[in-house]
Amino acid sequence: MESDRFATSVAASVEPAAKSGGTVLQALTDMLVIIEMELRKLRHEPTELFTRAVQPVLWLLIFGQAFSKVRAFDTGGVTYQTYMTPGILSQSVMFTAIFFGLSTIWERDMGILQKFLAMPIPRAALVLGKALAAGVRALSQVTIIFLLAAITGIPLHWHPALLSAAAGVVILGAVFFATLSMIIAAIVKTRERFMGIGQLITMPLFFASNALYPISIMPDWLRVVASVNPLSYMVDFLRGALVTGQLTNWQADVGVLLVACILATAVGTYLYPRIVA
Repeated sequence: MESDRFATSVAASVEPAAKSGGTVLQALTDMLVIIEMELRKLRHEPTELFTRAVQPVLWLLIFGQAFSKVRAFDTGGVTYQTYMTPGILSQSVMFTAIFFGLSTIWERDMGILQKFLAMPIPRAALVLGKALAAGVRALSQVTIIFLLAAITGIPLHWHPALLSAAAGVVILGAVFFATLSMIIAAIVKTRERFMGIGQLITMPLFFASNALYPISIMPDWLRVVASVNPLSYMVDFLRGALVTGQLTNWQADVGVLLVACILATAVGTYLYPRIVA
């Protein structure tokens, strides 16, 4: 079966890297092996990139252009389509990463996860390797959105330094949401429950952020929610890098995302082995 061949291939790839585990360098090597393994899945299913890009494309082309005609709030002198582009980009990253836990449940059902846990690989390396692989997948989605923005003439800042900074924050955001996804998978343990929980949290996270509108126009209770929502800080950084070209709040944005990633990784590392219980 395909799953058996995949499990054997994974074991053959990971085991040599894990034999001399125990050092920081070896943990990094283990992480790279996990990342390569996850990207191998993407190579076998390249259509996943395009199917996941459909929703952000519809937001930009239909919702964005329609609401560009409406002046409901100040967008900082740019069209609403330009204003919302970082928000839709962040949404795409979140949606790509938040369902990453499904693969963890699939690996458990196929017996692959048990092989991982039997190897002398640090649990943190497993969790971070998978989360960083989600970051690479997210960059593929971002590339599609950037191409769409260029084709439709959305005026963004294309300076290499700003684009590199944006890519780094995209990876950071994807790491958090992918790790959160693995935490949910370890708790619910079934694909059906996971899908329900995933749908339950993604839309509130999206609408309770500054992706579509500024925090200043929100009611007081929603401002509180947006202020603790990591997605808001991701959008704020990307809006500064791609729309205004001024990273005035980058310390707070990156700081919050880093703390969120560290906390989620710690919890994910603790819960990850429990998915097979």
